[in-house]
Amino acid sequence: MNGFFNWDQKIELRRFFVLSLLFSITFFYQSEAQDLHFSQFFNSPLTTNPANTGFIPDADYRLGANYRSQWSSIPVPFKTMSIWGDAQVFRDRFETGWIGLGGVILRDVAGSGNLTSTKIYGSAAYHQMLGNTGLLSAGFNIGYASKRIDVTRFTFDNQWNGKFFDIVAPSGETFAANSVNYLDLQIGLNYAYFPTDNIYMHAGVSIHHVNRPKETFFSEKPDYDNRIAMRYIAFADGVIKLNDQFILTPAAYFSTQAKATELALGIHANYNLTGNGEQQLIAGMYYRAGDAIIPMVGYQWKNLRFMFSYDATTSALKNYNNMYGATEFAMLYSGYNAAGYNGDKRQSLCPDFRK
Repeated sequence: MNGFFNWDQKIELRRFFVLSLLFSITFFYQSEAQDLHFSQFFNSPLTTNPANTGFIPDADYRLGANYRSQWSSIPVPFKTMSIWGDAQVFRDRFETGWIGLGGVILRDVAGSGNLTSTKIYGSAAYHQMLGNTGLLSAGFNIGYASKRIDVTRFTFDNQWNGKFFDIVAPSGETFAANSVNYLDLQIGLNYAYFPTDNIYMHAGVSIHHVNRPKETFFSEKPDYDNRIAMRYIAFADGVIKLNDQFILTPAAYFSTQAKATELALGIHANYNLTGNGEQQLIAGMYYRAGDAIIPMVGYQWKNLRFMFSYDATTSALKNYNNMYGATEFAMLYSGYNAAGYNGDKRQSLCPDFRK
C-alpha cells in the first residue's frame, strides 16, 4: 500500500474505512432497534400517531408526500419515501364528533444489501368534541409490511483474502430467506385544547408494533427473540397567532424503541405574504438531541404547502460527512368537501390568517 498511495490518499482511504465502519455500526443498530422516521414529523401525521387520522384542524381532507435522503455522502445512504392521505367522514351522523379514515404507503431503501422495506397501512380514528374547547381522539392502523435484501451484494470477513474481498469465496453465513412479510398494528390517543381563536395546543401518544411481529432473515433460534420491539412515540405542538402577520408553531417529539431513543424539538413560523393568507413563507429550526440541527424553510400557496429541511450532523459522524446528514422534502394539500356539511366548520379549530 505504501508504494501505491501518497500521504493525502492514505488519509482519505483511512477516512473512508472509518466512515464505513461508523455507518455499518449505525446501520445495524438502527435496523435492529429504530423504525423509519422523518425530521418533519408534523408533516407525516399518520406515521407519528394513527389518532391523527382525520384530525385536520383546517380542512376536511388532505393528501401528502414525503421524501428523505439520509447520509448520501457515504457509501450506502438511506432513502425513505411515503405517500398518504386521510379524510373526515360521517360528519352528518355525529352531532359532536366524526370518524377519520386514511392510509399510508412507506418505502425505504438502505445499506449495501439494498435492504428494502415496503409498508402499506390503513388507519381509522374517532374524534369527539369535549365542550367547545377540547377534542379527544383515539385511533389505530393495521397494515402489511415486507422487507427484502440482496445478499449477493454483501461482503463478510471470511471473504477477505488480505488484499480484497473475494465475493466468490464462501461467506460463512446462512440466510434462511431474503424476504420477510408480516402484519403490523399501531394504536394512538390524542388531545387538543383551543381556548381562543389564537391559541391551539395538541399532544398525543402512540404505540407501534403492538402485535410484535417476527422479523428475521435467519433461522429462528430458541434463545433469541426476533420479534420487533414495540415503539413508543409522544409528541406535543401548539399554534399561536401573534398577529395578522405571524403564526408560531412550537413542537416536540420523543420516540423510544428497544435501546434507541430520539428527541426532537424546535419551532417554525408562518409569515403572511398577502392579506388573506393565501401565500405564506415558512421558516424554522429544530434540534435532534445528540444528532443534528435541522433548519427548514417552506412556502404555502392557498391549500398547497411545500417544506424543505436539512439535517446538519452534530454527532461524531460530522467529522466524516462534513455535517451532511439528510435532506427532506414534504408536500401537503388540504381541502374541503364540495358538500361542506351544510357550512359546518367545527373542525376549523386551528388559528389561521383568515380569522
